[in-house]
Amino acid sequence: MTFYEFTHPDRFSAGAVGDVGSRLFLIQAIEGTRTLTIKVEKQQIAILATYLSRAIEGLGRPGHLPEDLALVLSPDQGIDFVAGNLSVAINDETGNVDVLVEEAVEEGALGDSATIVVSKEQAAAFAIHATQLVEAGRPPCPLCAMPLDPRGHDCPRTNGHRAPLT
Repeated sequence: MTFYEFTHPDRFSAGAVGDVGSRLFLIQAIEGTRTLTIKVEKQQIAILATYLSRAIEGLGRPGHLPEDLALVLSPDQGIDFVAGNLSVAINDETGNVDVLVEEAVEEGALGDSATIVVSKEQAAAFAIHATQLVEAGRPPCPLCAMPLDPRGHDCPRTNGHRAPLT
């Protein structure tokens, strides 16, 4: 069991590796020479982006978001652990946002965990970038909202009798 703590990360970002439809989603924190890479599900990134957006609403408008915030993942980093629970907390004293990540483990087992403390500007930039990342996937089927697959799509609304509208 390892506890990772990043109190002033230089970078906090989300990214995906692989082809659309079979991407591996990651969040990454970098502070100095330390890098933490956590495997997450696409839905977890989407939910984290939503929570961060809501969290910073109460902190007031973020300052200027620099163009060079470096939201790309650092390449060739191994995965430290797979995320289970994600939570967001606001530190009212500092105005920072705490992102807490716990490893996905079997019930009763102790896993790795991480606390990543980000500024409201970093939280806002992450939320924007993560939303764009999630939306860059496959377009939804207009009938069932499931992702369309370039190799074909078995739409449950058509019951296999006709091709879905695209």
